[in-house]
Amino acid sequence: MAYSVFRILKEGLTGNKGWKPAWRDPDPKPHYDVIVIGGGGHGLSTAYYLSNKFGITNVAVLEKGYLGSGNVGRNTTIIRSNYLLPGNEPFYELSLQLWEGLEQDFNYNAMVSQRGVLNLCHSDAQRDAFARRGNAMHMAGADAALLDQDGVREMCPFLDFDNARFPIKGGLLQKRGGSVRHDAVAWGYARGADRCGVDIIQNCEVTGFIMENGVCKGVETSKGQIRANKIASCAAGSSSRVMSMAGLRLPIESHVLQAFVSEGLKPVIPGVITFGAGHFYISQSDKGGLVFGGDIDGYNTYAQRGNLPVVEDVCEGGMALMPMIGRARMVRMWGGVMDMSMDGSPFIDKTPVEGLYFNGGWCYGGFKATPASGYCYAHLLATDEPHPVATEFRLDRYRRGHMIDEKGAGAQPNLH
Repeated sequence: MAYSVFRILKEGLTGNKGWKPAWRDPDPKPHYDVIVIGGGGHGLSTAYYLSNKFGITNVAVLEKGYLGSGNVGRNTTIIRSNYLLPGNEPFYELSLQLWEGLEQDFNYNAMVSQRGVLNLCHSDAQRDAFARRGNAMHMAGADAALLDQDGVREMCPFLDFDNARFPIKGGLLQKRGGSVRHDAVAWGYARGADRCGVDIIQNCEVTGFIMENGVCKGVETSKGQIRANKIASCAAGSSSRVMSMAGLRLPIESHVLQAFVSEGLKPVIPGVITFGAGHFYISQSDKGGLVFGGDIDGYNTYAQRGNLPVVEDVCEGGMALMPMIGRARMVRMWGGVMDMSMDGSPFIDKTPVEGLYFNGGWCYGGFKATPASGYCYAHLLATDEPHPVATEFRLDRYRRGHMIDEKGAGAQPNLH
């Protein structure tokens, strides 16, 4: 069923009795061309592009819970491509371009809102670093504008510009950045993949791999054995546990990252704002709630919950940036399990086990990367060659000394 304004009018006039489920609930088949482990944004987008762009439709997505129960539904919804290094910036620019046409591509309202992303700077040195990053963005085809203090003040007059410790000197603005409705992304990709024939199997936990002569031939699941020509892991924060069942040790750590929502307020935040003197970022949802977050909790965990010291730290960052936030009441918080790589950059690569592929290590950048991650992973699975913008995301880059050190983002980045 294609969604359109005419369909909405028809259903409204006929009691909304003609709507069909957005995707099927099939039983697993004994064999597939590709099995994708993980029904989050990256797994679903991989299945969607495999079927829609590369013509591989005999695909299964295995999700141990329900769709959207992982990080794709537990983030602050920001999209952007304001990166510096050549191993990252072209990839994230491709992702932003895919975001811009996503709703038309899979015929679903994901509420893509390009309201802009503003990174604030608080010193002359930081302003110089932002100028360098903006130039790198221009070289990769992205948009960037370096604002002085008056330019930032015109956009956000409510900020504390004269803070004695963190005066606001200016900022780097990417107008094409913004936010997207996170769970709608999962639903849209799921619906689009299902329409192409992909089997989306929920409540199906992978409990092991079927190995024959060192080749991965399938998976053991809570619904029995399922075989495939290729197995693609997209398990995010659970990647270490999943891949350990194949005897692989990954160069990632799992940490919890909390996000928060305030009570509904009148519109005040024009887009996404990030604090340059601490780790704090904020936007405002369509319902008026302030959506914000900050640092990871700093300890290894697989639990989707955080602790109170980080709540305090994030709120302190908000108060330093805009003291008025102290009057808002926080009504909701949640945690996502981040798969943190040691150089802050991801992996899209074959593993040493034949037939087994890995996508992970997304740190803070997983949601914004969803379209390009799925597209590049689908390209790898379909052709056995990395996509041109993902050639640096190799598992062996630490051994080769080819790190993409955009930002060490693990528990102690000073040690990376």
